[in-house]
Amino acid sequence: MSETFDAIVIGAGPSGNACAYVMAKAGLNVLQIERGEYSGSKNVQGAILYADALERIIPDFREDAPLERHIVEQRMWILDDKAHVGGHYRSDAFNEERPNRYTIIRAQFDKWFSRKVREAGALVVCETTVTELIKDGKGKVIGVRTDREDGDVYADVVVMADGVNALVASRSGIKKEVTPDAVALAVKEMHFLPQDVIESRFNIGEEEGVVIEVAGSVTVGMVGTAFLYTNKESIAVGIGCLVSDFTEAQVRPAFLLEKFKNHPSIKPLLAGSEVKEYAAHLIPEGGLNAVPQLFGDGWMIVGDAAQFVNAVHREGSNMAMTSGRLAAETVIAAKKTGKPMVSSVLVAYKKALEDSFVLKDLHKYRRLPKVLHNNKHFFTDYPRLLSQAAETMLRVDGEDKRSKEKKITKAFRSTRRLGGLLGDVFNLARAFR
Repeated sequence: MSETFDAIVIGAGPSGNACAYVMAKAGLNVLQIERGEYSGSKNVQGAILYADALERIIPDFREDAPLERHIVEQRMWILDDKAHVGGHYRSDAFNEERPNRYTIIRAQFDKWFSRKVREAGALVVCETTVTELIKDGKGKVIGVRTDREDGDVYADVVVMADGVNALVASRSGIKKEVTPDAVALAVKEMHFLPQDVIESRFNIGEEEGVVIEVAGSVTVGMVGTAFLYTNKESIAVGIGCLVSDFTEAQVRPAFLLEKFKNHPSIKPLLAGSEVKEYAAHLIPEGGLNAVPQLFGDGWMIVGDAAQFVNAVHREGSNMAMTSGRLAAETVIAAKKTGKPMVSSVLVAYKKALEDSFVLKDLHKYRRLPKVLHNNKHFFTDYPRLLSQAAETMLRVDGEDKRSKEKKITKAFRSTRRLGGLLGDVFNLARAFR
């Protein structure tokens, strides 16, 4: 292994793979270090792949990437204990030649992406942990220290893509440790069913898929959401809440998952399935306010390590791959001009993020985490009230509709009062601006 590289990438998830691939494809001498046995070895769960972000990196990825189903229908449900209120969007336009979204199995996808990184010319070293950054006398990052014997390696720039905990940056004093109110703990299971059963149960074709995003009382008053994704021969089902809420409520994640799976709206969709895989992982949920310093002399941070997740739209992989690509393009541009990898040069990475959807979307929803954290009735009172309102209006029992409307209005006002209702509407509308 050469002692000096053009760039070192720490981590082999979507952001790290995107970054290493783009730089290696441009001819840079790249070292990628992954602590797992292989890329994806720590992932078993199903996930969503957003095609546009990957297509900008590997235009022909559909030819051999391990894709499950392209999504043709999105359902959005709000649950109380016995029912759900919601809507869905399904369009044949999503049955396009180059579909926009896919379900994937992360372990398989990450392994495929890592193979592409190697084919592009990067040196990928697994089962190796980066323990700290190496700095020169002026504080510039010039390499990394690993747990291997004689494991110091050097580079012009180090890109940290080591996940939500960002351990390398934290240990090196570049960023603060992630706080419990800025990260969610999600638990997932893979439920296996015959392909034809999945297609019949969800009314979809051979390559088509459905995504169900869920909020409501299933999180027992904590800030969080649940989901269900269809794969070819399995269903990924999971739920997650803020770590700070789990600590305060003393509720086990496994309890929430069982509660969700046994909900009357979810249980029939999983009937007869066999559970073969279980995983738990952390997800950045702090939004824009949790984004750390993104660059410095000799270093950049990408993906989950930079808190790039849009919790409102459940987008993460697209932000990860886009940030990895933009970091790589920043390094490539600097290399072409012969400029040193210092802050005044790497600031172009942040500018590129600001021009992209990544920081624009995080800025748009910057107020939402605080609004939800301070208004837990969005996960308790409102799901119950919406369900009761729907049941009242849909039940034909001889009562006139005006009386039913008055009953619904009285229920809302007695629960939140007029001032509370108006305040909730104002705060939520402001959080989405």
